Amino acid sequence: MNFYLDFPTKSCLSSHKKKMTRLFVQPMKYSKITLLFILFLIKIQAQVLSSAEIDELSERALKSFNVPGIAVAVIKDGKVIHAKGYGVRNIATGEKVNENTFYGIASNSKAFTTAALAMLIEEKKLKWDDKVTDYLPDFKMYSPYVTEEFTIRDLVCHRSGLGLGSGDLLMWPDSTLNNSSDIIHQLRYLKPVSSFRTKYDYNNNLFIVAGEVVKVVSGMSWEDFVEKKIMQPLGMNNSAASLSRLKEKNNVAKPHAVVEGKMQTVAIGWSEVANPAGGICTNINELSKWVIAQLNKGKYGENSSKQLFTERSQNEMWSLQTIIPARTAPPYNTRFSGYGLGWVISDVKGYKQVGHTGGLAGMVTQVTLLPELNLGIIVLTNQQVGAAFSSITNSIKDGYLGLPKKDWIKENAERVNKTNAEAQHITDSLWKIVEVNKTKIKVEELSNYAGKYKDNWFGDITISRSENKLLFASKRSPRMKGELHYFNASTFIVKWYERAFDADAFVNFTLDEKGRATGFKMNAFSPLTDFSFDFQDLDVYRVE
Repeated sequence: MNFYLDFPTKSCLSSHKKKMTRLFVQPMKYSKITLLFILFLIKIQAQVLSSAEIDELSERALKSFNVPGIAVAVIKDGKVIHAKGYGVRNIATGEKVNENTFYGIASNSKAFTTAALAMLIEEKKLKWDDKVTDYLPDFKMYSPYVTEEFTIRDLVCHRSGLGLGSGDLLMWPDSTLNNSSDIIHQLRYLKPVSSFRTKYDYNNNLFIVAGEVVKVVSGMSWEDFVEKKIMQPLGMNNSAASLSRLKEKNNVAKPHAVVEGKMQTVAIGWSEVANPAGGICTNINELSKWVIAQLNKGKYGENSSKQLFTERSQNEMWSLQTIIPARTAPPYNTRFSGYGLGWVISDVKGYKQVGHTGGLAGMVTQVTLLPELNLGIIVLTNQQVGAAFSSITNSIKDGYLGLPKKDWIKENAERVNKTNAEAQHITDSLWKIVEVNKTKIKVEELSNYAGKYKDNWFGDITISRSENKLLFASKRSPRMKGELHYFNASTFIVKWYERAFDADAFVNFTLDEKGRATGFKMNAFSPLTDFSFDFQDLDVYRVE
Protein backbone atom coordinates (compact mmCIF):
# COMPACT_ATOMS: atom_id res chain seq x y z
CA MET A 1 0.00 0.00 0.00
CA ASN A 2 1.38 3.40 -0.96
CA PHE A 3 0.83 6.50 1.14
CA TYR A 4 1.97 10.10 1.20
CA LEU A 5 2.89 12.00 4.35
CA ASP A 6 2.28 15.73 4.54
CA PHE A 7 4.83 16.87 7.10
CA PRO A 8 6.26 20.26 8.13
CA THR A 9 8.46 21.89 5.50
CA LYS A 10 11.87 23.33 6.23
CA SER A 11 10.52 26.74 7.18
CA CYS A 12 8.89 25.26 10.25
CA LEU A 13 11.49 22.58 10.91
CA SER A 14 13.08 24.50 13.78
CA SER A 15 9.91 24.61 15.88
CA HIS A 16 9.17 21.05 14.88
CA LYS A 17 12.58 19.94 16.18
CA LYS A 18 11.90 21.70 19.48
CA LYS A 19 8.69 19.75 19.84
CA MET A 20 10.47 16.51 19.06
CA THR A 21 13.18 17.34 21.60
CA ARG A 22 10.52 17.63 24.27
CA LEU A 23 9.21 14.28 23.20
CA PHE A 24 12.55 12.64 23.74
CA VAL A 25 13.08 14.07 27.23
CA GLN A 26 9.72 12.64 28.25
CA PRO A 27 9.90 9.20 26.60
CA MET A 28 7.56 7.44 29.05
CA LYS A 29 4.58 9.27 27.57
CA TYR A 30 5.05 7.80 24.10
CA SER A 31 5.02 4.30 22.74
CA LYS A 32 7.86 2.68 20.87
CA ILE A 33 5.85 2.93 17.64
CA THR A 34 5.42 6.68 18.16
CA LEU A 35 9.15 7.15 18.68
CA LEU A 36 9.96 5.12 15.56
CA PHE A 37 7.52 7.24 13.60
CA ILE A 38 9.22 10.43 14.87
CA LEU A 39 12.60 9.04 13.86
CA PHE A 40 11.12 8.29 10.43
CA LEU A 41 9.94 11.89 10.16
CA ILE A 42 13.42 13.15 11.02
CA LYS A 43 14.93 10.84 8.43
CA ILE A 44 12.67 11.82 5.56
CA GLN A 45 13.09 15.51 6.38
CA ALA A 46 16.86 15.33 6.41
CA GLN A 47 17.22 14.70 2.68
CA VAL A 48 19.31 17.71 1.61
CA LEU A 49 21.84 16.10 -0.71
CA SER A 50 25.52 16.34 0.10
CA SER A 51 28.05 17.10 -2.63
CA ALA A 52 28.96 13.41 -2.73
CA GLU A 53 25.30 12.51 -3.26
CA ILE A 54 25.00 15.09 -6.04
CA ASP A 55 28.08 13.50 -7.61
CA GLU A 56 26.43 10.09 -7.50
CA LEU A 57 23.13 11.51 -8.80
CA SER A 58 24.80 13.25 -11.74
CA GLU A 59 26.85 10.19 -12.69
CA ARG A 60 23.66 8.11 -12.69
CA ALA A 61 21.96 10.70 -14.90
CA LEU A 62 24.82 10.53 -17.40
CA LYS A 63 24.37 6.78 -17.80
CA SER A 64 20.58 6.59 -17.54
CA PHE A 65 19.91 9.27 -20.17
CA ASN A 66 23.00 8.75 -22.33
CA VAL A 67 24.28 12.28 -21.78
CA PRO A 68 27.98 12.87 -22.52
CA GLY A 69 28.49 15.77 -20.10
CA ILE A 70 26.65 17.61 -17.32
CA ALA A 71 27.53 20.59 -15.13
CA VAL A 72 25.66 21.22 -11.86
CA ALA A 73 25.69 24.16 -9.46
CA VAL A 74 23.77 24.69 -6.23
CA ILE A 75 23.52 28.16 -4.71
CA LYS A 76 22.27 28.53 -1.13
CA ASP A 77 22.08 31.68 0.99
CA GLY A 78 24.20 33.67 -1.41
CA LYS A 79 26.99 31.12 -1.72
CA VAL A 80 27.87 28.47 -4.26
CA ILE A 81 27.90 25.27 -2.23
CA HIS A 82 28.36 22.89 -5.16
CA ALA A 83 29.81 23.46 -8.64
CA LYS A 84 31.13 20.54 -10.59
CA GLY A 85 31.26 18.97 -14.05
CA TYR A 86 30.64 15.36 -14.95
CA GLY A 87 31.39 13.31 -18.05
CA VAL A 88 32.90 14.69 -21.23
CA ARG A 89 32.32 17.79 -23.28
CA ASN A 90 33.04 15.97 -26.56
CA ILE A 91 32.71 12.22 -27.10
CA ALA A 92 35.23 12.39 -29.96
CA THR A 93 38.03 13.76 -27.77
CA GLY A 94 37.01 12.58 -24.31
CA GLU A 95 37.81 16.00 -22.82
CA LYS A 96 36.28 16.32 -19.36
CA VAL A 97 33.55 18.75 -18.29
CA ASN A 98 34.43 20.98 -15.34
CA GLU A 99 32.89 23.96 -13.59
CA ASN A 100 34.38 26.28 -16.23
CA THR A 101 33.06 24.43 -19.29
CA PHE A 102 30.95 26.71 -21.48
CA TYR A 103 27.49 25.75 -22.66
CA GLY A 104 24.92 27.50 -24.77
CA ILE A 105 22.14 28.18 -22.26
CA ALA A 106 19.53 28.77 -24.98
CA SER A 107 16.25 30.22 -23.67
CA ASN A 108 17.71 30.89 -20.25
CA SER A 109 19.02 33.93 -22.13
CA LYS A 110 15.50 35.37 -22.16
CA ALA A 111 15.75 36.52 -18.54
CA PHE A 112 18.81 38.57 -19.50
CA THR A 113 16.74 40.27 -22.19
CA THR A 114 13.97 41.19 -19.75
CA ALA A 115 16.55 42.36 -17.22
CA ALA A 116 18.02 44.64 -19.90
CA LEU A 117 14.56 46.08 -20.55
CA ALA A 118 13.96 46.54 -16.81
CA MET A 119 17.23 48.43 -16.46
CA LEU A 120 16.26 50.76 -19.31
CA ILE A 121 12.84 51.27 -17.73
CA GLU A 122 14.51 52.27 -14.48
CA GLU A 123 16.48 54.82 -16.49
CA LYS A 124 13.05 56.11 -17.64
CA LYS A 125 13.89 55.42 -21.27
CA LEU A 126 10.77 53.30 -21.86
CA LYS A 127 7.91 51.55 -20.04
CA TRP A 128 6.66 47.98 -20.05
CA ASP A 129 3.34 49.08 -21.54
CA ASP A 130 4.74 51.36 -24.22
CA LYS A 131 3.70 50.40 -27.73
CA VAL A 132 6.36 48.53 -29.74
CA THR A 133 5.69 50.76 -32.75
CA ASP A 134 6.81 53.78 -30.69
CA TYR A 135 10.33 52.38 -30.95
CA LEU A 136 10.13 50.17 -34.04
CA PRO A 137 7.81 51.83 -36.58
CA ASP A 138 8.24 48.94 -39.04
CA PHE A 139 6.96 46.37 -36.54
CA LYS A 140 3.78 44.80 -37.85
CA MET A 141 1.74 41.73 -36.90
CA TYR A 142 -0.82 39.99 -39.10
CA SER A 143 -3.70 41.94 -37.55
CA PRO A 144 -3.61 45.77 -37.67
CA TYR A 145 -5.34 45.88 -34.27
CA VAL A 146 -2.70 43.63 -32.70
CA THR A 147 0.04 45.74 -34.27
CA GLU A 148 -1.38 48.92 -32.76
CA GLU A 149 -1.88 47.41 -29.30
CA PHE A 150 1.31 45.36 -29.01
CA THR A 151 3.42 46.47 -26.03
CA ILE A 152 6.95 45.84 -24.82
CA ARG A 153 5.41 43.58 -22.16
CA ASP A 154 3.62 41.54 -24.86
CA LEU A 155 6.95 40.81 -26.53
CA VAL A 156 8.27 38.85 -23.56
CA CYS A 157 5.35 36.87 -22.09
CA HIS A 158 4.15 34.58 -24.92
CA ARG A 159 0.57 35.79 -25.41
CA SER A 160 0.78 37.13 -28.96
CA GLY A 161 -1.84 34.83 -30.50
CA LEU A 162 0.81 33.11 -32.63
CA GLY A 163 1.10 29.33 -32.31
CA LEU A 164 3.79 27.36 -30.49
CA GLY A 165 7.16 28.15 -32.05
CA SER A 166 5.51 30.09 -34.85
CA GLY A 167 8.12 31.48 -37.24
CA ASP A 168 11.06 29.64 -35.67
CA LEU A 169 12.09 28.37 -39.10
CA LEU A 170 13.14 31.94 -39.79
CA MET A 171 16.21 31.26 -37.66
CA TRP A 172 16.22 27.50 -36.95
CA PRO A 173 18.16 25.37 -37.76
CA ASP A 174 19.88 28.09 -39.78
CA SER A 175 18.94 31.18 -41.76
CA THR A 176 20.04 33.43 -44.57
CA LEU A 177 18.33 36.34 -42.80
CA ASN A 178 21.13 38.66 -41.80
CA ASN A 179 19.63 40.82 -39.07
CA SER A 180 16.69 41.29 -36.74
CA SER A 181 15.09 43.78 -39.13
CA ASP A 182 14.55 40.90 -41.56
CA ILE A 183 12.87 38.86 -38.82
CA ILE A 184 10.67 41.79 -37.82
CA HIS A 185 9.53 42.29 -41.40
CA GLN A 186 8.49 38.65 -41.82
CA LEU A 187 6.31 38.62 -38.67
CA ARG A 188 3.48 40.37 -40.52
CA TYR A 189 2.89 37.19 -42.55
CA LEU A 190 2.50 34.83 -39.59
CA LYS A 191 -1.17 34.01 -39.02
CA PRO A 192 -2.43 33.81 -35.42
CA VAL A 193 -4.02 30.66 -34.01
CA SER A 194 -5.72 32.33 -31.02
CA SER A 195 -6.95 35.74 -29.97
CA PHE A 196 -4.42 38.29 -28.78
CA ARG A 197 -3.57 38.01 -25.04
CA THR A 198 -5.85 35.02 -24.45
CA LYS A 199 -3.51 32.03 -24.54
CA TYR A 200 0.06 30.95 -23.76
CA ASP A 201 2.07 29.84 -26.80
CA TYR A 202 5.84 29.98 -26.62
CA ASN A 203 7.48 32.25 -29.20
CA ASN A 204 11.15 33.05 -29.82
CA ASN A 205 10.89 35.66 -32.52
CA LEU A 206 9.26 38.27 -30.33
CA PHE A 207 12.26 38.17 -27.99
CA ILE A 208 14.34 39.01 -31.04
CA VAL A 209 12.12 42.08 -31.42
CA ALA A 210 12.70 42.85 -27.73
CA GLY A 211 16.43 42.72 -28.37
CA GLU A 212 16.00 45.26 -31.13
CA VAL A 213 14.11 47.52 -28.71
CA VAL A 214 17.10 47.32 -26.35
CA LYS A 215 19.33 48.37 -29.24
CA VAL A 216 17.17 51.31 -30.31
CA VAL A 217 16.65 52.63 -26.77
CA SER A 218 20.18 52.12 -25.44
CA GLY A 219 22.18 52.87 -28.55
CA MET A 220 24.03 49.57 -28.04
CA SER A 221 23.51 46.19 -29.63
CA TRP A 222 21.74 43.67 -27.42
CA GLU A 223 24.99 41.71 -27.22
CA ASP A 224 27.02 44.74 -26.11
CA PHE A 225 24.38 45.77 -23.56
CA VAL A 226 24.19 42.33 -21.96
CA GLU A 227 27.94 41.90 -21.79
CA LYS A 228 28.79 45.43 -20.61
CA LYS A 229 25.80 46.23 -18.40
CA ILE A 230 25.03 42.81 -16.91
CA MET A 231 27.82 40.27 -17.33
CA GLN A 232 30.84 42.45 -16.62
CA PRO A 233 29.40 44.08 -13.46
CA LEU A 234 28.56 40.62 -12.10
CA GLY A 235 32.01 39.28 -12.89
CA MET A 236 30.86 37.04 -15.73
CA ASN A 237 33.96 38.16 -17.56
CA ASN A 238 34.47 35.09 -19.72
CA SER A 239 30.83 34.60 -20.69
CA ALA A 240 29.47 35.94 -23.95
CA ALA A 241 26.15 37.00 -25.44
CA SER A 242 26.73 34.70 -28.41
CA LEU A 243 28.86 31.74 -29.41
CA SER A 244 30.88 33.79 -31.88
CA ARG A 245 31.83 36.30 -29.16
CA LEU A 246 33.10 33.64 -26.76
CA LYS A 247 36.78 34.21 -26.10
CA GLU A 248 37.38 30.79 -24.58
CA LYS A 249 37.47 28.37 -27.50
CA ASN A 250 38.89 25.28 -25.85
CA ASN A 251 36.70 24.47 -22.85
CA VAL A 252 33.38 24.45 -24.70
CA ALA A 253 30.82 21.65 -24.61
CA LYS A 254 29.88 20.21 -27.97
CA PRO A 255 26.21 19.45 -28.62
CA HIS A 256 25.29 15.78 -28.99
CA ALA A 257 22.29 13.75 -30.08
CA VAL A 258 21.40 10.14 -30.73
CA VAL A 259 21.15 9.92 -34.51
CA GLU A 260 19.72 6.67 -35.89
CA GLY A 261 20.75 4.82 -32.77
CA LYS A 262 24.25 6.26 -32.40
CA MET A 263 25.46 9.16 -30.25
CA GLN A 264 27.28 11.83 -32.22
CA THR A 265 28.15 15.52 -32.15
CA VAL A 266 25.75 17.76 -34.05
CA ALA A 267 25.60 21.35 -35.25
CA ILE A 268 24.27 23.70 -32.58
CA GLY A 269 21.37 24.85 -34.79
CA TRP A 270 21.04 28.48 -33.77
CA SER A 271 21.19 31.59 -35.90
CA GLU A 272 22.91 34.45 -34.10
CA VAL A 273 20.23 36.83 -35.26
CA ALA A 274 18.21 35.17 -32.48
CA ASN A 275 20.66 35.85 -29.65
CA PRO A 276 18.14 37.78 -27.47
CA ALA A 277 15.99 34.65 -27.46
CA GLY A 278 18.74 32.15 -26.72
CA GLY A 279 22.30 33.03 -27.64
CA ILE A 280 24.22 33.33 -24.35
CA CYS A 281 27.22 31.07 -23.64
CA THR A 282 28.39 30.67 -20.05
CA ASN A 283 29.42 28.14 -17.41
CA ILE A 284 28.09 27.20 -13.98
CA ASN A 285 30.71 29.25 -12.16
CA GLU A 286 29.73 32.46 -13.92
CA LEU A 287 26.02 31.75 -14.27
CA SER A 288 25.94 31.28 -10.49
CA LYS A 289 26.78 34.97 -10.14
CA TRP A 290 23.65 35.81 -12.14
CA VAL A 291 21.58 33.49 -9.93
CA ILE A 292 22.99 35.05 -6.74
CA ALA A 293 22.03 38.52 -7.99
CA GLN A 294 18.53 37.26 -8.81
CA LEU A 295 18.10 35.76 -5.35
CA ASN A 296 19.46 38.99 -3.86
CA LYS A 297 16.78 41.14 -5.52
CA GLY A 298 19.16 42.50 -8.16
CA LYS A 299 21.94 43.41 -5.74
CA TYR A 300 25.55 42.29 -6.14
CA GLY A 301 29.09 43.15 -5.15
CA GLU A 302 30.72 43.48 -1.74
CA ASN A 303 28.05 43.77 0.96
CA SER A 304 25.45 43.92 -1.86
CA SER A 305 26.40 47.54 -2.39
CA LYS A 306 25.59 47.59 -6.10
CA GLN A 307 22.40 46.91 -7.99
CA LEU A 308 21.53 45.75 -11.51
CA PHE A 309 17.82 46.39 -11.09
CA THR A 310 15.49 47.15 -8.21
CA GLU A 311 13.30 44.79 -6.23
CA ARG A 312 10.32 46.49 -7.82
CA SER A 313 11.57 45.51 -11.27
CA GLN A 314 12.22 41.97 -10.12
CA ASN A 315 8.69 41.72 -8.75
CA GLU A 316 7.41 42.80 -12.15
CA MET A 317 9.47 40.19 -13.96
CA TRP A 318 8.42 37.53 -11.43
CA SER A 319 4.68 38.31 -11.65
CA LEU A 320 2.31 36.17 -13.70
CA GLN A 321 1.46 37.66 -17.07
CA THR A 322 0.16 34.63 -18.99
CA ILE A 323 -1.50 31.59 -17.43
CA ILE A 324 -0.09 28.12 -18.09
CA PRO A 325 -2.31 25.20 -17.00
CA ALA A 326 -0.87 23.78 -13.75
CA ARG A 327 -0.29 20.15 -12.81
CA THR A 328 -1.72 19.59 -9.34
CA ALA A 329 -0.27 16.12 -8.82
CA PRO A 330 2.08 15.13 -5.97
CA PRO A 331 4.75 15.63 -4.88
CA TYR A 332 4.67 19.38 -5.59
CA ASN A 333 0.89 19.96 -5.63
CA THR A 334 1.31 22.96 -7.89
CA ARG A 335 -1.73 25.26 -7.77
CA PHE A 336 -0.67 27.96 -10.22
CA SER A 337 1.67 28.21 -13.17
CA GLY A 338 2.37 30.88 -15.72
CA TYR A 339 4.88 33.00 -17.56
CA GLY A 340 6.21 36.24 -16.16
CA LEU A 341 8.66 38.38 -18.08
CA GLY A 342 11.40 36.01 -19.19
CA TRP A 343 10.67 33.54 -16.38
CA VAL A 344 8.30 30.63 -15.74
CA ILE A 345 6.58 31.00 -12.35
CA SER A 346 4.77 28.38 -10.29
CA ASP A 347 4.39 27.10 -6.75
CA VAL A 348 5.93 23.88 -5.48
CA LYS A 349 4.84 22.51 -2.12
CA GLY A 350 3.73 25.99 -1.08
CA TYR A 351 6.88 27.81 -2.20
CA LYS A 352 7.22 30.14 -5.15
CA GLN A 353 9.40 28.73 -7.90
CA VAL A 354 10.96 30.86 -10.64
CA GLY A 355 12.88 29.25 -13.45
CA HIS A 356 13.38 28.49 -17.10
CA THR A 357 14.68 25.83 -19.42
CA GLY A 358 16.58 26.19 -22.64
CA GLY A 359 17.11 23.99 -25.67
CA LEU A 360 19.43 24.06 -28.65
CA ALA A 361 20.10 21.15 -30.97
CA GLY A 362 22.10 18.75 -28.82
CA MET A 363 22.15 20.93 -25.70
CA VAL A 364 19.49 21.58 -23.02
CA THR A 365 19.71 23.51 -19.75
CA GLN A 366 17.69 24.48 -16.68
CA VAL A 367 17.84 27.26 -14.07
CA THR A 368 15.59 26.96 -10.99
CA LEU A 369 15.15 29.46 -8.15
CA LEU A 370 13.25 29.07 -4.87
CA PRO A 371 13.51 32.64 -3.55
CA GLU A 372 11.93 31.94 -0.15
CA LEU A 373 14.57 29.29 0.51
CA ASN A 374 17.32 31.44 -1.05
CA LEU A 375 18.09 28.46 -3.26
CA GLY A 376 19.24 28.23 -6.85
CA ILE A 377 19.97 25.15 -8.96
CA ILE A 378 21.68 25.14 -12.37
CA VAL A 379 22.00 22.10 -14.64
CA LEU A 380 23.66 22.34 -18.05
CA THR A 381 23.82 19.33 -20.40
CA ASN A 382 25.22 18.59 -23.85
CA GLN A 383 22.51 16.20 -25.00
CA GLN A 384 18.95 17.06 -25.93
CA VAL A 385 17.02 14.96 -23.41
CA GLY A 386 15.49 17.22 -20.78
CA ALA A 387 14.78 14.35 -18.38
CA ALA A 388 18.41 14.50 -17.25
CA PHE A 389 18.28 18.09 -15.98
CA SER A 390 14.81 17.71 -14.48
CA SER A 391 15.83 14.55 -12.61
CA ILE A 392 18.86 16.25 -11.08
CA THR A 393 17.04 19.49 -10.28
CA ASN A 394 14.06 17.76 -8.69
CA SER A 395 16.24 15.46 -6.59
CA ILE A 396 18.19 18.40 -5.18
CA LYS A 397 15.10 20.57 -4.77
CA ASP A 398 13.16 17.88 -2.92
CA GLY A 399 15.69 17.82 -0.10
CA TYR A 400 15.27 21.52 0.57
CA LEU A 401 11.49 21.19 0.38
CA GLY A 402 11.59 18.44 2.97
CA LEU A 403 10.01 15.92 0.62
CA PRO A 404 10.55 12.16 0.87
CA LYS A 405 13.41 10.95 -1.25
CA LYS A 406 12.26 9.91 -4.70
CA ASP A 407 14.10 8.20 -7.53
CA TRP A 408 13.43 10.76 -10.24
CA ILE A 409 16.01 9.20 -12.54
CA LYS A 410 14.25 5.83 -12.53
CA GLU A 411 10.81 7.38 -13.05
CA ASN A 412 11.92 9.72 -15.83
CA ALA A 413 14.02 7.06 -17.56
CA GLU A 414 10.98 4.80 -17.76
CA ARG A 415 8.94 7.67 -19.21
CA VAL A 416 11.63 8.55 -21.75
CA ASN A 417 12.02 4.94 -22.85
CA LYS A 418 8.27 4.62 -23.29
CA THR A 419 8.06 7.86 -25.29
CA ASN A 420 10.99 6.86 -27.48
CA ALA A 421 9.45 3.46 -28.16
CA GLU A 422 6.11 5.04 -29.11
CA ALA A 423 7.85 7.52 -31.42
CA GLN A 424 9.84 4.73 -33.03
CA HIS A 425 6.65 2.75 -33.60
CA ILE A 426 5.01 5.73 -35.32
CA THR A 427 7.93 6.43 -37.61
CA ASP A 428 8.56 2.75 -38.43
CA SER A 429 4.89 2.28 -39.33
CA LEU A 430 4.94 5.24 -41.72
CA TRP A 431 8.13 4.15 -43.44
CA LYS A 432 6.64 0.68 -43.94
CA ILE A 433 3.76 2.33 -45.81
CA VAL A 434 6.28 4.24 -47.92
CA GLU A 435 8.02 0.97 -48.76
CA VAL A 436 4.75 -0.70 -49.75
CA ASN A 437 3.52 2.28 -51.83
CA LYS A 438 6.72 3.34 -53.54
CA THR A 439 5.72 1.62 -56.81
CA LYS A 440 2.22 3.10 -56.80
CA ILE A 441 3.31 6.37 -58.40
CA LYS A 442 4.62 6.51 -61.95
CA VAL A 443 7.98 8.14 -62.51
CA GLU A 444 6.51 10.53 -65.09
CA GLU A 445 3.98 11.77 -62.49
CA LEU A 446 6.81 13.23 -60.41
CA SER A 447 7.03 16.14 -62.83
CA ASN A 448 3.59 17.29 -61.64
CA TYR A 449 5.11 18.14 -58.27
CA ALA A 450 8.39 19.66 -59.37
CA GLY A 451 8.55 23.45 -59.43
CA LYS A 452 9.33 26.61 -57.52
CA TYR A 453 7.18 27.40 -54.51
CA LYS A 454 6.93 30.12 -51.89
CA ASP A 455 5.61 30.73 -48.40
CA ASN A 456 5.01 34.36 -47.54
CA TRP A 457 7.06 34.30 -44.33
CA PHE A 458 9.49 31.45 -44.98
CA GLY A 459 10.35 32.33 -48.56
CA ASP A 460 11.34 30.21 -51.55
CA ILE A 461 11.27 26.42 -51.68
CA THR A 462 12.26 24.33 -54.68
CA ILE A 463 10.92 20.87 -55.41
CA SER A 464 13.14 19.47 -58.14
CA ARG A 465 13.12 16.21 -60.03
CA SER A 466 16.33 14.21 -60.28
CA GLU A 467 15.64 11.17 -62.45
CA ASN A 468 13.17 9.13 -60.36
CA LYS A 469 13.44 11.29 -57.22
CA LEU A 470 11.95 14.50 -55.91
CA LEU A 471 14.23 16.74 -53.85
CA PHE A 472 13.29 19.47 -51.38
CA ALA A 473 15.46 22.57 -50.89
CA SER A 474 14.84 25.78 -48.94
CA LYS A 475 16.51 29.02 -49.94
CA ARG A 476 16.12 30.66 -46.54
CA SER A 477 17.31 27.63 -44.55
CA PRO A 478 20.00 25.90 -46.64
CA ARG A 479 20.27 22.95 -44.24
CA MET A 480 16.63 22.06 -44.91
CA LYS A 481 17.31 19.67 -47.78
CA GLY A 482 15.97 16.20 -48.32
CA GLU A 483 14.34 13.61 -50.54
CA LEU A 484 10.58 13.28 -51.00
CA HIS A 485 9.23 9.73 -50.71
CA TYR A 486 5.77 8.86 -51.98
CA PHE A 487 3.29 8.06 -49.18
CA ASN A 488 -0.21 7.95 -50.69
CA ALA A 489 -2.64 10.00 -52.80
CA SER A 490 -0.88 13.38 -53.21
CA THR A 491 1.13 13.12 -50.02
CA PHE A 492 4.87 12.54 -49.69
CA ILE A 493 7.27 12.33 -46.73
CA VAL A 494 10.40 14.45 -46.80
CA LYS A 495 13.40 12.66 -45.32
CA TRP A 496 16.00 15.25 -44.35
CA TYR A 497 19.60 14.58 -45.24
CA GLU A 498 20.58 15.79 -41.77
CA ARG A 499 19.24 12.92 -39.73
CA ALA A 500 19.95 14.74 -36.47
CA PHE A 501 16.89 16.91 -37.16
CA ASP A 502 14.53 14.08 -36.21
CA ALA A 503 11.94 16.09 -38.10
CA ASP A 504 10.82 14.14 -41.14
CA ALA A 505 7.49 15.53 -42.24
CA PHE A 506 4.44 14.95 -44.38
CA VAL A 507 4.28 17.11 -47.50
CA ASN A 508 0.64 17.19 -48.58
CA PHE A 509 0.23 18.68 -52.05
CA THR A 510 -2.94 20.25 -53.44
CA LEU A 511 -3.57 19.51 -57.11
CA ASP A 512 -5.45 21.28 -59.87
CA GLU A 513 -7.87 19.60 -62.26
CA LYS A 514 -4.96 18.42 -64.40
CA GLY A 515 -3.19 16.77 -61.48
CA ARG A 516 -0.50 19.45 -61.24
CA ALA A 517 0.57 20.60 -57.77
CA THR A 518 -0.48 24.13 -56.86
CA GLY A 519 0.92 24.20 -53.33
CA PHE A 520 1.45 22.13 -50.23
CA LYS A 521 1.16 21.93 -46.45
CA MET A 522 3.64 20.27 -44.11
CA ASN A 523 3.54 18.63 -40.71
CA ALA A 524 6.19 16.72 -38.72
CA PHE A 525 4.92 13.35 -37.51
CA SER A 526 7.34 12.24 -34.79
CA PRO A 527 6.33 13.29 -31.24
CA LEU A 528 10.05 13.88 -30.63
CA THR A 529 10.37 16.62 -33.25
CA ASP A 530 11.35 19.96 -31.73
CA PHE A 531 8.53 22.51 -31.92
CA SER A 532 10.87 24.98 -33.63
CA PHE A 533 10.43 22.95 -36.81
CA ASP A 534 7.10 24.73 -37.23
CA PHE A 535 6.23 23.26 -40.63
CA GLN A 536 2.54 23.43 -39.72
CA ASP A 537 2.64 27.22 -40.07
CA LEU A 538 3.69 27.05 -43.72
CA ASP A 539 1.16 27.74 -46.47
CA VAL A 540 3.18 27.10 -49.60
CA TYR A 541 2.00 28.00 -53.09
CA ARG A 542 3.47 27.46 -56.53
CA VAL A 543 5.12 30.44 -58.21
CA GLU A 544 6.61 28.69 -61.25
